[in-house]
Amino acid sequence: MAKCFSFTSSFDRCYRFSFTTAGLKSATTDLGDGTIIHCWVSKNRKENKPNLVLIHGIGANATWQWWEFISPLVSKFNVYVPDLVFFGESFTTRPDRTESFQAQCVMRTMESHGVRKMNVVGLSYGGFVGYSMAAQFPEAVDRVVIACAGVCMEDKDLDEGLFRVKSVEEAMGILLAQTPEKMKELLKLTFYKPPQKLPSCFLNDFIDVMCTEYLQEKRELILALHKDRKLSNIPKITQPTQIIWGEHDQVFPVELAYRLKRHLGENAELVIIKKAGHAINMEKPKEFFKYIKSFLINPLPPPIKQTNGEVIGPKID
Repeated sequence: MAKCFSFTSSFDRCYRFSFTTAGLKSATTDLGDGTIIHCWVSKNRKENKPNLVLIHGIGANATWQWWEFISPLVSKFNVYVPDLVFFGESFTTRPDRTESFQAQCVMRTMESHGVRKMNVVGLSYGGFVGYSMAAQFPEAVDRVVIACAGVCMEDKDLDEGLFRVKSVEEAMGILLAQTPEKMKELLKLTFYKPPQKLPSCFLNDFIDVMCTEYLQEKRELILALHKDRKLSNIPKITQPTQIIWGEHDQVFPVELAYRLKRHLGENAELVIIKKAGHAINMEKPKEFFKYIKSFLINPLPPPIKQTNGEVIGPKID
């Protein structure tokens, strides 16, 4: 029996086409150690433009998470959008599941394309990877944007009730949703105003196309993030850093944004986007882009000084 029409596959083709028309091309790099990395790269890199690496989070592949931002960014940057290991067309036979390994893979891929200096924007899980890139390769990473990524979380936070979920297993069951019911839970967890009345057939189609490959490996990626994580072991990156967070983030609560700001001190600015959850790239794309642009291209807006003396960026309605 022929397979029914797939909305997800159709959207995927559209998003890929939008990358191509914006001036990017699909490229695959064999790192030579059992690791293959797929990346969207600038077709015509210009030396007078800075380089920008956009790193996706857990969920759909990179094109789904960044398609709205590509066109306005390619006029200012040579843009590179990798698929992290076990996402899209990237994979490895190596056992390492740490964000440190992911960071090394991205950096080696950039080097293979002749990119030696770059700005990095990391979303959610991609923020962990971007932070690790900045820590491991300070000479290569110029500026960093960390968006809704609980880099400064600790393993004890789960036991102390910081998160909505009660265990890592529960979190993985939602983040790596395999049923329409779990997918609806994921939408409620990640959106301030989750989309309503999505039919189960559409959710099943999305799961079939986007969420079934490398499921065990993705579970291991999440476990590696949480295992024995302590703030005292998190390095302090030295690059100018922008921290962007949704005010109502339920995946990584906003307390983790303030914790990261305290960890980095004067070297970082913090922007809280109001009426937004974890998926700020989808709920508030215009505001998200505005602040990325202000940090990477234009002079920074003046910070707001809080009554406790902490300096953060402005909130946006």
